[in-house]
Amino acid sequence: MKPLLVLLLSFLLSIIIQKLLNQDINFAFAGRLALSVMLIFTTIGHFIFTEGMSKMIPHFIPLKKSIVILTGFLELLISVGIFIPNIRLLSGWGLIVFLIIIVPTNIKASIENLNYQTGSYDGNGLSYLWFRIPLQLFFICWTYFFVILKK
Repeated sequence: MKPLLVLLLSFLLSIIIQKLLNQDINFAFAGRLALSVMLIFTTIGHFIFTEGMSKMIPHFIPLKKSIVILTGFLELLISVGIFIPNIRLLSGWGLIVFLIIIVPTNIKASIENLNYQTGSYDGNGLSYLWFRIPLQLFFICWTYFFVILKK
C-alpha cells in the first residue's frame, strides 16, 4: 500500500509543480518521476528489512540476503535508467520482468503469513494477495505506459 501511495502522491505533486512552474504538463515525465521515487522508496526497504525480505525467497535459492541487497541496487539503477534515453526501454522492460519475477515471493510471503518488515510470521496472509497481485499488474501497466510507450 505504501509504494502505491508514494507513486500516486509523487505523480500528483509532479503535475502540480510542473503546472506552477511552466503551465505545460509533461505527463510522461511525471509518470517516470513518480515511478523513480517509488523505486527509491522500495529500495530503502531492501536495506532496512533485509532479514524479513530474505524470508520471502524460496528455500531452494541460496544467498537470499545477497539477492535482496542486489535487487535493491537493481531497483535503484532502474530508477535512474528510466530517465536515460539510450537505456530507457531496457530499464522499463527490465522493471516489468522484475515485477513479474517477484510475484512468487509475494505469494510465498502470503502463504506463510510473513511480515517482511519484522521477519515474523504474523502478516496479513492470503488476503494480502487480493491487493498485491492487482497492484503488481498496476505497476507493470504504469511502467509500460510511462516508460515504454511515452518517450
